[in-house]
Amino acid sequence: MLTHIKVMKKFVKICLISFCVIFGACVLSSTLFLSINLIKFSSLALNEDALSSPMLAVAVYDSDNRPVKDENTFNSAHCSISQLPENVKNAFIAIEDVSFYKHHGLNYKRMCKAALKNITSHSLKEGASTISQQLIKNTHLSSEKTFERKIKEIVLTKKLEKSHSKDQILECYLNAIYYGNNCYGIENAANYYFSKSSNKLNLQESALLAGMIKSPSRYSPISQTENALKRRNLVLRQMQRAGFISEEDAENAAKSEIELNLSSSNFNPINSYSEAALDEAKSILNIPLKDMALNGYKIHTYLNLSDQQKLEKALEKEDFNSADHAVILVDNSKHAVSAFLGKSAYKILTAKRQPGSAIKPILVYAPALDADLIYPCSQILDEPLSLGEYKPKNVDGKFRGYVSASEAVSKSINIPAIKVLSYVGVERAKSYAEGMGIDFDDEDTSLALALGGMRYGVSLKQMAQAYSTFACGGKYAEAKFVEYITDAKGKILYKHSPQTVQAIREDTAYLMTTMLQEAAESGTAKNLASLEMAIAAKTGTVGKGKKNSDAWCVAYTPEKVCAVWVGNLDNTPISVAGGNQPTRCAKNYFESAKEENRGAIVVPSTIVTRDIDLVSLENEHRIELASPATPERFRQSQSFSVFNLPKDVSSNFLEVEKQNFDVKFDGKTASISFKAKRNYIYKIYDSTALLKEVSGQNEDVALSLDFSGENVKIVYGFDEKNCQVFECKIKNETPKIQPIKKRRFFV
Repeated sequence: MLTHIKVMKKFVKICLISFCVIFGACVLSSTLFLSINLIKFSSLALNEDALSSPMLAVAVYDSDNRPVKDENTFNSAHCSISQLPENVKNAFIAIEDVSFYKHHGLNYKRMCKAALKNITSHSLKEGASTISQQLIKNTHLSSEKTFERKIKEIVLTKKLEKSHSKDQILECYLNAIYYGNNCYGIENAANYYFSKSSNKLNLQESALLAGMIKSPSRYSPISQTENALKRRNLVLRQMQRAGFISEEDAENAAKSEIELNLSSSNFNPINSYSEAALDEAKSILNIPLKDMALNGYKIHTYLNLSDQQKLEKALEKEDFNSADHAVILVDNSKHAVSAFLGKSAYKILTAKRQPGSAIKPILVYAPALDADLIYPCSQILDEPLSLGEYKPKNVDGKFRGYVSASEAVSKSINIPAIKVLSYVGVERAKSYAEGMGIDFDDEDTSLALALGGMRYGVSLKQMAQAYSTFACGGKYAEAKFVEYITDAKGKILYKHSPQTVQAIREDTAYLMTTMLQEAAESGTAKNLASLEMAIAAKTGTVGKGKKNSDAWCVAYTPEKVCAVWVGNLDNTPISVAGGNQPTRCAKNYFESAKEENRGAIVVPSTIVTRDIDLVSLENEHRIELASPATPERFRQSQSFSVFNLPKDVSSNFLEVEKQNFDVKFDGKTASISFKAKRNYIYKIYDSTALLKEVSGQNEDVALSLDFSGENVKIVYGFDEKNCQVFECKIKNETPKIQPIKKRRFFV
């Protein structure tokens, strides 16, 4: 037993010695590593420009290489600390660095605790950064987490503390940090979240902003209200503990709900072109805007100033009844966004909204055409429909019987759209739509998709890109705001090169466009009908009557796509329909841009025209080719893809059936009775004079005609080339029937 105890003591002793040796070695190596790097980076200099002008900016240029003047939430105003209420300054100090005015840039106690946590977790999650360190990180360094960057941060922080006062450091800090929603700087954040200047912030608002900077997305007062509320109240408690506010003030402030007053200015920079370009650049390079600004990057965009001004004027002419709205313009030849404008307290461009009937060409009809399941002239029965518990209706509650696919698109009739989607199959149709840039949730599996019934919906940009596919011969590519990006020395870091894919056949795109031209001429987008250009369009309205949620119009020419959306991102109902203000807005733009939209729609080589038989179409609702015997009046020219031509030829006009006529004469008047067959024309002659012409409708006809001659002659049939003749003497001679050969009676 004693031996066992001695062995255990010896083992423990060895372990303790080993630990001390290893720990000492770690401390020694860490000290050596730190000392070497401190010497190595001791020559680093402060960037006085970044500190004196902490509101960093990224230069944005239009397509003519001119600086873009519209505002965004990154390049914005500076706020002086002398103008800020004490609660603003104290809120940030309490939660971020309570000993800010006591230390000399570094909080060694916090650094040791953080270092221990990092060692045990084998990570660099704990930063223990003071306000001074955070300022250096935000104005001088990248966002990477490495020991080398941390040492640079320490060196520069010590230099900062020696050259600047605490108030100067705090002012720079408050103007440089990120508050979410692309808001950099407290002045910008105050304007965005509360529609006021930072010098007007109250206690609750100050605590909210101070709390959210740790993780702007996690503590967003817009999307994560509960998290934001808990974080704000934590800041209030910290302020009380630090002696900045009384316990009573802290408790009263904590009882209040979060009250935002998001900026609703017509010039809200969150929906500007430059804002969208900065967001895209950030995504392309996968680095923060701060890093772009620090490195002097320049964003060159596709913004066409003329297009932008025309869009602004187009919007100004319409009254949207205070609803949120936006319009985007896509240049089809470049797959580029040439103009964009929006008005809302929220970011419109990335918002997903229900598309309504505007999705039908993308998800229903183009897939059906491409899969060779329908023609534009295909007949679809518009009738009451019940799919289990789903009983869709048309907007007006009426059913029209058989309608063509073109008419169903033009008039935006719902039942045919649902039927056609069932022909294609939901998953197959979604695959087509995904090829045109539309994404779906896993729960988007029902036929209600035909009417835009999606879980999340589509964005304005997605809609414009998808319709651009039709204008580009079936080729899809994502439309970009950014053309290229350069660094401070002019080196190109990124250049847009559209990656097009053939989402649908060229002839499918053409046929879809012809169907949408009908919508612009006489359908729901008929407000565009007066435009003298090759224009196609589709509207969409979600809701009913004066309680709609979304209204769309997507109109396009061979050159441009103009997509307009009206709604409210807080889902307040609107009294706007797609065929009204959105369509008029598109019209306003295209009227002002006639010279830029003069191109003709190119007919692909795989499109042919064929005559179809109208009798088969109207009586049997079938698409059959006209036979050589089909009269001109029963022919209709239609466009088809060579990959999907009608195979059946009409047999309706191969032979004229003989029939009898009951003729009676009383001396001056002849009474003629017969069954007038549908599609026949009957011409009744007195010798050579035409007395009467009747178009057959499958009904009994009784005529009483004055006669002066001796013969009754009735020529009947489809036309002068395909007819029969009935002749008889009117003086009690037995009527006889004889065919007409090589004679033209129809004149």
